[in-house]
Amino acid sequence: MKQACRQIHPQDVVPDYRFHDLVGEKAWNTLPVSVRRRFGKRLKGGASVVYQGVVVSMRRNLAGFFLSQLARLIGGPLPHDLSSVRQPAVVSVTEDCAGDGQFWIRQYGRASGFPQVIHSSKRFSGPTGIEEYIGAGLGIALRVGINQNGLSFKSDHYFLQIRNRKLRLPAWLSPGALTISHRDLGKTRFLFSLTLKSRLFGELVHQDALFHDMEQ
Repeated sequence: MKQACRQIHPQDVVPDYRFHDLVGEKAWNTLPVSVRRRFGKRLKGGASVVYQGVVVSMRRNLAGFFLSQLARLIGGPLPHDLSSVRQPAVVSVTEDCAGDGQFWIRQYGRASGFPQVIHSSKRFSGPTGIEEYIGAGLGIALRVGINQNGLSFKSDHYFLQIRNRKLRLPAWLSPGALTISHRDLGKTRFLFSLTLKSRLFGELVHQDALFHDMEQ
């Protein structure tokens, strides 16, 4: 049984070298201290770390609209409501106590109605060292790199997991190249950006959200 999330306490935090090992020590040491702090800790005992913020921009083209609506059939892993701009956003990260990974919950407010909630699970496995599972057995192998004052996560390939087997999807079945970036802005703030691009249809979806740390 999963433990309920609770407020983070100092005794819940232990050093975490998983992201450090993915980018290498030399690159890791070039990151701002605040980024290393966010990605260099592991929470135990079912504790969660929460980041609060606001969606500052979002755009999509027509193909992106249809793709985001279709993706709702597997849990809605893509932001799909333009009215979320200037609305509150909350991200919580909880350690997967049963496996080597993290549970991520992203909540985006909307101008009316219930907020959109996106669930995903990051696991430190696979050929690239990290995979994100977004629903219905669909996952993304990610490559982690350094960007301006932060980290970037770029899709390497998509796959479908059926029981213990992973079936790599051919490029023509890929929804596009996904890039997620975390860029530190100083004063406990950081910018989260998501971009999905297609070779045929260009930029499908883009979202920027500004967050801040809730603890020091």
